[in-house]
Amino acid sequence: MPTIKIKIDGLRELDQALGQLPRSTAKSVLRRVLIEAGEPVARKARANAPKLTLHLQETTDVGTKLTRRQAALHKKETKDDRAFAEVFVGTSDPAGMQDEFGNEHQASQPWLRPAWDSTKQATLERIANSLWGEIEKAAGRLARRAARGR
Repeated sequence: MPTIKIKIDGLRELDQALGQLPRSTAKSVLRRVLIEAGEPVARKARANAPKLTLHLQETTDVGTKLTRRQAALHKKETKDDRAFAEVFVGTSDPAGMQDEFGNEHQASQPWLRPAWDSTKQATLERIANSLWGEIEKAAGRLARRAARGR
């Protein structure tokens, strides 16, 4: 399975702002933003999915969980170097990989990668823009909670 890593420069201030929040709050904020930003990619992937069966459309989603097989492959691929927060866009259907990359019996019919390629700039911008707002909301909630003495 090919691995795609993305490094975004210029988000140091966002990282510092996240670092000022409690770890669990920062993780929750980041996951929420990533899931929201990933939905247009998933929507585009569902639209691109081969129409022979509707199963790929039905099983393509955004989330933090992988199937057991996907998790094992991910752990092997990343050498158990988990990121602070991870969100995945894809399908739980093993046939999705066969459609995306093909095999000796079937030509590839890419549907997920083109979805990412056509939405990645907007997705990255959505993450950067949404993250500031979510960090400010979380900081405000924490400040109100501290003012009430909790």
